[in-house]
Amino acid sequence: MVSGIGEEGSPVVAAIIEVEIFVLMGTLPASQARFLAVTLCTAILAPSLAAKDFVKPEARPARTYPAHDDHPNEKVAIAVDPYDTAEKSKIFTIDFPNYGFLPVFFVVTNDGDQPISIADIAITLVTPNRSKFTPVSSDDIYRRMSHPQANTNSPIPFPIPHKKVKGTVSKKDMDEIDSAQFAARAVEPHTTQSGFLFFDVSGMATPLAGSYIDITGVRNAQGNELMYFEMPLDKYLNSPKTN
Repeated sequence: MVSGIGEEGSPVVAAIIEVEIFVLMGTLPASQARFLAVTLCTAILAPSLAAKDFVKPEARPARTYPAHDDHPNEKVAIAVDPYDTAEKSKIFTIDFPNYGFLPVFFVVTNDGDQPISIADIAITLVTPNRSKFTPVSSDDIYRRMSHPQANTNSPIPFPIPHKKVKGTVSKKDMDEIDSAQFAARAVEPHTTQSGFLFFDVSGMATPLAGSYIDITGVRNAQGNELMYFEMPLDKYLNSPKTN
């Protein structure tokens, strides 16, 4: 149930009462009153009904993404999929670019017969000038959202409607951040794990061009570390876009 509907003092109740007053005063025919009441209620409820919750996208096998690194001998593939367009960012209710964060969908596929450990992986975004960035934690995002600053140079080069700058983080926003974060510590045989990494790219006009993401610390069932994974983001930028 949408909050406020039918409650005393709600906009819907107020609108209906106002229409009824017009009818009683004889200034509005009953037939027009019904139409006006429906129109007013629809306009009032539209924003509430349009509200959405974050739903994590369903991951495909890692090797199907443009920016991926496949280790066929080890039967492990890792992919990254930056959410750097307005269309892709619609899955979020939080305007992450406005806070200086770049969401990157992170996908690990294990096609082997033994589990792999990713509990100790190190993930690094490396830019063309050799600057290095690691994914931020949920607490880092909370702090940025709780103490926002004017961000006139959004790192994501697309127009997106910005929310008002607020100094608090709602429970709904915290739940979205936590549920979006990549949290897997292992990948079972013949399965795929996925989630979002968030990089603080505030002040960077083009964080993707010429950059790559480096992954180390993936281990097999015997505890041996696999060869590092490296995903050039130009592979993503130069691929045909579907959204």
